[in-house]
Amino acid sequence: MRSLLVSIIFLLFVCPVFAAADTPVNPVLPNRFGGWQVSGAIARSIDASSADPANAAVLKEYGFKSFEKADYARDDGRKLAVKTALFEDASGAYGAFTFYRIPEMVDEKIGALGGSLNNRVLFYQGNVLVDAVFDKVSAMSAAELRELAGLLPQLRGGAGKPPTLPNYLPARGQEKNTGKYILGPVVLDRMNAPVSSSKVDFKSDTEIVIARYAAQAGDATLMLIEYPTPQIAAEKLREIDAGNQTAPQQAGVASIVNVGPFFARRTGPIVVIAAGPLSYREAESLMSAISYDADVTWNENTYASKRDNLANLLFNVIVLCGIVIGLALVVGVGFGGVRLVLKRLFPGRVFDRPEDMEIISLHLEDEAGETPAGR
Repeated sequence: MRSLLVSIIFLLFVCPVFAAADTPVNPVLPNRFGGWQVSGAIARSIDASSADPANAAVLKEYGFKSFEKADYARDDGRKLAVKTALFEDASGAYGAFTFYRIPEMVDEKIGALGGSLNNRVLFYQGNVLVDAVFDKVSAMSAAELRELAGLLPQLRGGAGKPPTLPNYLPARGQEKNTGKYILGPVVLDRMNAPVSSSKVDFKSDTEIVIARYAAQAGDATLMLIEYPTPQIAAEKLREIDAGNQTAPQQAGVASIVNVGPFFARRTGPIVVIAAGPLSYREAESLMSAISYDADVTWNENTYASKRDNLANLLFNVIVLCGIVIGLALVVGVGFGGVRLVLKRLFPGRVFDRPEDMEIISLHLEDEAGETPAGR
């Protein structure tokens, strides 16, 4: 009886919790779009392993929240399989897009950024990554996916904006679709980066972007590491410098430190590293193209206006006192002048009337009964 009661409690309270935790609250995929109709049920899960068992840890680093999978069909018999991964913000979706994007993909104007290879289309919109596979691609396939991108949930505010660090990568010489946006050590260790994750402090909200560039002797790697402040970036650059053998610098390039097999420098909060078969001149040319521009927003005045100036305040006080004194003089002179005019025009009728004037007299007598006036 006791075991039966325990089983009932488990079914009533514990099982619903697990069932609720396995289903995302807000659906992502629509039931229909662009002539496509969902076929069967839409599978949903909050387990990253259900989205990609081999790269579950990667998805978690990018802020994975939920996964959806659906099969769509059209009246003409065509079929489409769509997978979506929902992330906490647009930076996570963009990072996952760069992780799965391969150099052979053709750029597509779908969503915020997209690419295709044969019948597979990969794109991201907001905080959603979409992987669509057609059984047969048509001339309208891209337009149909654009309609799907417009129906996806939209983030507002800063969470819906893509990261700005990739914009610092120079476009000249960059090999197509090699840029990777990294937010954690798992992805970094898979990229064969010039700096390992042990030398990068990801606890400080660090962001990294890596791309390959064509050099005369082969492919080179450019790595940007952005820290919250320039002070942290300078400290990390010193640690990188200390961990590698420093070679003598050439004249005119004192801002670049040649640390062993790669070159490093700092611009603002960004540590720039170039590695590979690069000459010193190539490294200097590549790294000098990266210049950090601080975006400063003034939220309070940094100057003294007329209203905030102390000397101006004292001057206004003096002027106010002069105005008050002047008004007092004008009122006093006016009151006295009116009184004098009325006394001249109407003597004894307005002011100093006899019936209104009282004289107090003291009738004093001495012992003889005489008043002082009668003596």
